[in-house]
Amino acid sequence: MPNSDKQPTSTIIMAEHFATLTEIYQAISASLDLDVVMYAVLDKVIEVVKAQRGFLMLVDEAGQLRVEVARGLNKEDLDTPDFQYSTTIVNQVVQTGQPLLTSNAEHDPRFALGQSIIAMSLRSIMCAPLLVKGRLIGVVYVDNSLRAGVFRDADLALLSSFAAMAGIALDNARLHQIEVRNARLERELSMAYEIQRSLLPRQVPELAGYEIAAEWRSAREVAGDFYDIFPLDGGRIGVVIADVADKGVGAALFMAVARSLIRGNAVATSSPLDTLRQANRLMMLEGGDTGMFVTVYYTIFSAGGEAVGVNAGHNCPLLYHHRERRGEWLARGGHPMGWFDEIPLKLCPLTLQAGDVLAYYTDGLTEAENGAGEPFGPDRLLEAVRQSADTGAPAEGILAYILHEVEAFVGDTPPFDDLTLVVVKYTGG
Repeated sequence: MPNSDKQPTSTIIMAEHFATLTEIYQAISASLDLDVVMYAVLDKVIEVVKAQRGFLMLVDEAGQLRVEVARGLNKEDLDTPDFQYSTTIVNQVVQTGQPLLTSNAEHDPRFALGQSIIAMSLRSIMCAPLLVKGRLIGVVYVDNSLRAGVFRDADLALLSSFAAMAGIALDNARLHQIEVRNARLERELSMAYEIQRSLLPRQVPELAGYEIAAEWRSAREVAGDFYDIFPLDGGRIGVVIADVADKGVGAALFMAVARSLIRGNAVATSSPLDTLRQANRLMMLEGGDTGMFVTVYYTIFSAGGEAVGVNAGHNCPLLYHHRERRGEWLARGGHPMGWFDEIPLKLCPLTLQAGDVLAYYTDGLTEAENGAGEPFGPDRLLEAVRQSADTGAPAEGILAYILHEVEAFVGDTPPFDDLTLVVVKYTGG
């Protein structure tokens, strides 16, 4: 009579599998480092099913399945250019989302024509999908040659249970990796923003008879807009406003280069025309193949209300004639810098009267949109300058009023472009 205390074989297998799965879960959940988890996953599955080789494949950002780890029974890394595995089996698992086992691969009619099966003399193969909430993130694949053992249904059941846990562990590790990478990127962008802001003038140089105010706002973490205000010999002041025709880190780097080249050449040359031409030549020499360019308006102010400017493809500045209560858009001219080796430029001389106001801006101001998609536009800018200048407001007050009008017009609509504004008021004297 059989011993009634003896447990059924299937119950023993289930208990062993439970203990194994518990051990595996502890091993693969001990780290959030994606590389550590991937190797732990593959090493454990090879160990528990006694496979000769194993491959862990994950779906990349392009949606393609890519081998991340390839290992042998002794935990040696396989040379990825040389290994082969059954793509036929992997593709079927990917398509069906179901685990697959073949105990006699060379004679299995489903895979009889598989070239890797024939070339590697593979006998027994298992492959299981790595699923997270029904989403395929990869597959785990193991095989044995004719000389090794044969996988059984119990092995496939264990691999499937293992894959369910491994998928979650791998997805958690990958999400953690993304979080770490994003946090690092945010720190780097924050640092880049602070570096950019440090390139802006800390103090506005003084010139008798002039008031100057400026504002710089980036739509993203870093900006392509910039302005610069610096003293020149002969008691003059240079004012630059510029806009790089791109966004992001690349535009920020190009902005820094452009700012340095313009300021450096402004000190070495007496004419704004020569300054921009020489800066453009150096820009083309150093980085003419970047595909980026920058629009610039550069003006030199002298005592007595005399000024001379040069436009290199930038938005036309607004000159408000206080006595006549009228606005004038200064002529557009030239091409942006960094586009051609030689750019046509023309001097624009000005004679300012007491109370006159110049507003330099980037298109982030005039193209700022409200909820209906309507841009702020040049007419509203002129009206904002008129209303504030006619009250006798200083440059700071005029700038603040313009920005207030833009903000009131835009409302809650987020900015899509950087915004830079420089206001110069001539008080006379």
